Parts: sequence; structure tokens; C-alpha cells
Amino acid sequence: MAIKTILIVEDDRFIGEMYVRSLKKSGYEVDWMVDGNDGLIAARNKQYDLILLDVMLPERRGSEILDALRGAEDLIPHSKVLVLTNFEQDDESRMAMEARADGYLIKAEITPSKLISVIEKLG
Repeated sequence: MAIKTILIVEDDRFIGEMYVRSLKKSGYEVDWMVDGNDGLIAARNKQYDLILLDVMLPERRGSEILDALRGAEDLIPHSKVLVLTNFEQDDESRMAMEARADGYLIKAEITPSKLISVIEKLG
């Protein structure tokens, strides 16, 4: 399955705009939400091939969104989830998120072209 539709849940305007611009330029259909509640609603209401999920968000943290989407009900069985963060987490929290996500990336280390390459490998 090739990845075509992407939901970005990211509150940092600069990072969000940069990802949206580079992903659209690469041919992806992109929706962008800036807070956790809107991100969760969007992920539940539309089937995305990939969700780029920030950890530190207003309203609801990325880990809570991941729990809601990938918990017992697995509301998004067909979507891949890439966690993006600059937040230093303890190993236990990070490993718990990695176990439920399809990838875990540190934003400071990811350029838009690197992100696109990671997405292509996922697809």
C-alpha cells in the first residue's frame, strides 16, 4: 500500500508549515491539526495512510492520542503512525510509544527530505 494521505498533528507553526509544504510538493494529500483534540477527531473521521504525531500538544498529548487510536479498539488499523518529538522522554515511555507506533523520530534530526524518505520506506 502506497502512502497517499497524511494527517499531521503538530502545534509548532514553523514545523507544521514546513512539513505540509514539502509533503504536498512530493504529491501527498495533507491535513494539519494544531492541537491534540482536533488531531484525534480528524484521525477518527477520515482514513489516513499515515499520521505524523507530535508528543507535546495542547489539549491532549500525543501518547494519549496514540492510546486512543491504537488501544483495545484499534480505531486506525490501516493507518501507520510516526511519532515526532523533541521532548526528552524516559526510556520506558519512549519504548511504550515505539511499541504502538510504526516509527519514532526526533524532530531536530529530521529534515523534510529525510522525512519523505522515511515515509517512502514505510509505504
